[in-house]
Amino acid sequence: MGESLAEKIKREWKDLKIDVVIPIPDTSRPSALQLANALNVTYREGFIKNRYIGRTFIMPGQALRKKSVRQKLNPIGMEFKGMNVLLVDDSIVRGTTSQQIVQMARDAGANKVYFASAAPPVRFPNVYGIDMPTSAELVAHGRTLEEVRELIGCDALIYQDVEAMKAAIGSLNPEIHGFDASCFDGVYVTGDITADDIQRLNEDRVGTEENDLDTSRLALPNPATV
Repeated sequence: MGESLAEKIKREWKDLKIDVVIPIPDTSRPSALQLANALNVTYREGFIKNRYIGRTFIMPGQALRKKSVRQKLNPIGMEFKGMNVLLVDDSIVRGTTSQQIVQMARDAGANKVYFASAAPPVRFPNVYGIDMPTSAELVAHGRTLEEVRELIGCDALIYQDVEAMKAAIGSLNPEIHGFDASCFDGVYVTGDITADDIQRLNEDRVGTEENDLDTSRLALPNPATV
């Protein structure tokens, strides 16, 4: 996927002056490294990761997600200062993480901040087991590329194409002729998911989040009572 993303950049973003490719650790490293190699651009590790913070896109509550992003990653200033940086992540879901990471790069002294997603735009909720947000919470749902770029705050935003993703994954096993990509293309492979089902799931999700406990009010039990 990193290689196909690099081909798209060569084809459609040839005017970008990229000094360094930096992955958002850890899951984007394979794609970012292959992308950097294909572009013949320096690859550097620019963030130190706190491994005690989980995946922010599935955390309950926007306030907790925003706080956790800052706790999760710390930029290494010397890797950003004066550079035109291409940040690479495996995907963009709500955009909360991406927006704050772009700002971190700017605060660390980056000249330009470009952002690439190894996955296509996530436009539809997942209904097959992953705790994905409602359609309204997905930053790419109902928005143009330019609108998403403005929300994230980067100087250029590059997404993987859906067909390029399918080709890259499909090449690993030629015997597989199709797989679920519903959160990207809205085609649910079981064929029994309707717009009404998505609406009901959205309403259920909103109701659940409204009933989530405020974690700031949780306290450790009194040892005397345990």
